[in-house]
Amino acid sequence: MSGADRIKAPRGTFDVLGESSAARAVLEDRARAILGGAGYERIETPTFEATELFARGVGESTDIVSKEMYSFADASGRSLTLRPEGTAPVCRAYVEHGMHKLRQPVRLWYLSSFFRHERAQAGRYRQFWQIGAEALGSEDPAVDAESISLLAGLLDELEVASLRLRLSSLGGLAARQEYRERLQAHLREHAGRLSEEVRGRIELNPLRAFDSEHPGTRAVMQSAPRLLDFLSAEDAEHFAEVRARLDVAGVAYEIDPTLVRGLDYYTRTVFEFTSDRLGAQAGVGGGGRYDGLVQQLGGPPTPGIGWAAGIERILLAGAAPHPAPAPVDLFVAYGHSRESEPATGRHAPAGAFALLSEARAAGLTAQMELAGRSLKGQLGYANTLEARYVAIVGAGETVLKDMLGSSQETVAQDAVVHAVLRGLRTL
Repeated sequence: MSGADRIKAPRGTFDVLGESSAARAVLEDRARAILGGAGYERIETPTFEATELFARGVGESTDIVSKEMYSFADASGRSLTLRPEGTAPVCRAYVEHGMHKLRQPVRLWYLSSFFRHERAQAGRYRQFWQIGAEALGSEDPAVDAESISLLAGLLDELEVASLRLRLSSLGGLAARQEYRERLQAHLREHAGRLSEEVRGRIELNPLRAFDSEHPGTRAVMQSAPRLLDFLSAEDAEHFAEVRARLDVAGVAYEIDPTLVRGLDYYTRTVFEFTSDRLGAQAGVGGGGRYDGLVQQLGGPPTPGIGWAAGIERILLAGAAPHPAPAPVDLFVAYGHSRESEPATGRHAPAGAFALLSEARAAGLTAQMELAGRSLKGQLGYANTLEARYVAIVGAGETVLKDMLGSSQETVAQDAVVHAVLRGLRTL
């Protein structure tokens, strides 16, 4: 196939392989240790869901629903969507499986791929991976603080550089409605200075004006009313309790009254971790409370809080985790008539494969020669793998080399595995 005929991955997607795959495995292991240790259980939702789930749960006025979702009709004509985010599917599963009957809060975590039709650039892809955590069934501010602390701990563990935590509260629905009307009046008063996009959102989603990069809009928002000034006494107390617990936990934060999240379901606590290392796309992860979402999806009134963090952004902003290479207890090689003779056109002898199978059945990590190298090349490859032992299977004998002790002995093939196990026990 010529270069012109090669098929490439779609724009905004990528293959995960080699060192990147190994780094992701380390990240997953550390997430499992931190979140599992805090009582969170793994959940995996379907890659595609009913489009209605996101239209109703995330909000039809959001960029995700109005511009970025990959939706399609299946053979029966039902509209399905590749999941663009993780919270709505988790809440759907909570309702569908009757999790409200379990001991509350129900704490779940996921590491999954998501899909959004965005402008592809470094740190922003059309297929991307997120790790997320959701706690459903408690409105205690300690749950908010724990959720934020867990993400802070994970990012610290992964050495994400130049990290900042922005924190705010969107209050309850009543306070937000009063604030929304004040903000809309402010935006209408200065509509001529706003971007066309923001003007079009005044009635549907005025809070998103705080996210605009348009110079005129940013100038207008400098004098806009702040939602924190409209919190009810109960919401203000909740926010104060969250901050007090973060202070006790030693989690540094800065209050940002302009912080809004791009999803309609958020209430009360919202937060975002950013890293200056990422430039304009500084967000690493964030989330907040969504106390009305479960009920909105047909479940009972259920408070909830959660977050999601981008795997690609964590790896870009952090010190790439390097896993220790998997140990190779035994490398099975085979000899030729002359040591330098390659085995081109030859197959590995059945005896070598039998030894490989026996070693793995005994619990050893074992590999064998599969590329037809000369015996010298095989030994060099085994050394690269840092194999502890090498068994050279010959026509009538097997030589077992101790690569650490630089010694070797001739043994019967059916005694090789026993000899390796005995040698490993003496380390």
